[in-house]
Amino acid sequence: MSIVRAGFYSSIATAARLLAGLVIVKLVAWLAGPEGVGKLGQFMSLMSLLAVLAGGGISAGIVKYVAEYRHDAQRLSRLLAAALWYACCASVLMGCAALLMSHQLSLWLLGDTRYENLIRILAVAQLGIALANYILAVINGFMDVRRLAFIQVLGSVLSVVLALGLSHWLHLYGALLALVAGQLLLLVVGLPVWQRSPYFQRGMLRMHFDREMSLKLAAFSVMTLTSALLLPLINIAVRNHLALQFGWERVGYWQAVSKVSDAYLLFLTTAINIYYLPKLAATHDRPSLVSELRNAYRYLLPAVVVLALLVYAMRGWVTSLLFSADFASANALYAPQLLGDVLKIASFMLSYLMLAKAMTRLFVISECVFALSYLALVYVFTASFGLIGAMYAFALNYSFYLAFNVVVARRYLGAL
Repeated sequence: MSIVRAGFYSSIATAARLLAGLVIVKLVAWLAGPEGVGKLGQFMSLMSLLAVLAGGGISAGIVKYVAEYRHDAQRLSRLLAAALWYACCASVLMGCAALLMSHQLSLWLLGDTRYENLIRILAVAQLGIALANYILAVINGFMDVRRLAFIQVLGSVLSVVLALGLSHWLHLYGALLALVAGQLLLLVVGLPVWQRSPYFQRGMLRMHFDREMSLKLAAFSVMTLTSALLLPLINIAVRNHLALQFGWERVGYWQAVSKVSDAYLLFLTTAINIYYLPKLAATHDRPSLVSELRNAYRYLLPAVVVLALLVYAMRGWVTSLLFSADFASANALYAPQLLGDVLKIASFMLSYLMLAKAMTRLFVISECVFALSYLALVYVFTASFGLIGAMYAFALNYSFYLAFNVVVARRYLGAL
């Protein structure tokens, strides 16, 4: 399947996921204003963190090795049995940990123990979320973009309906609860759709410990968990710092602009995940790798530039539509954030080479270094420039990350 066709299907799925996410944000903005949106960001960071931990952080590994082994039935069977065992064990452990720490997490993240039961529900849901992640990763590894898009679209539509109902009934609490339920809907929709695929076999739902395959997946677990853990934790630290310096209302402005970026970039990051990770994993010769990377820059970089310019030109309307008139102060924050978005996508297209080729040590070190450098830059720039300094830090940090990935890609391709 070509990148254009894959991009078409992934765009449909992304639009549906985007709509579902924006409905939640709009509901929270309407129910609780900028302060509520700031706290929504905290809860979503916890969800992102637990969602990855629930499956042991092996989704990228499943995609890579399914793409490699899909014509080798024996190795594929061993891989999937080990992956399901790995994911289920991790989800039970993480669920128990979240249950035990629900009081502390509620107080630390949301400053209110009234949300303790919500975190307990999220903890119990970890096994279902892990199974949903496993199913989506297997489908992605087979590059079945149409089936993957169908699951995400139907799951998103159902989650929007659920969000509207729960928010009407339980207000802000209901909107947050809908975020958790929306993840489980992917399992409800995904399992029967996957079972009807031509490559599904009942053995793919069998669990078995396999030392060789578990070690292969563990390398991806380390890389994915490093990235997935650092980003929510760093964002939590940034929000807490901004809240101490400027108050939760202004954190809501920062969160609003960040959320707009996440929304439109979702189209591009989804295409990278769905198309390039399995494609790069299955490609081993230098000319083919260079060709794939050139195609990525040919199609995706102009797309992110155009989208960023459109968002900047329409920032007032976008902020008012997605949030409310109370968020007008956020409009001054867009320019450096959107520049950072362009640098982010440019660097991501190269950084996926490290994931696809299992450069575990280099990937982990780079994720740690650039996460900490971002936090340090936020402290320095907000002290000098105020709230917009956090956006300056975001853009500058991704310029450093892009330069690093250019060096890594050149050295790897030069060694082939």
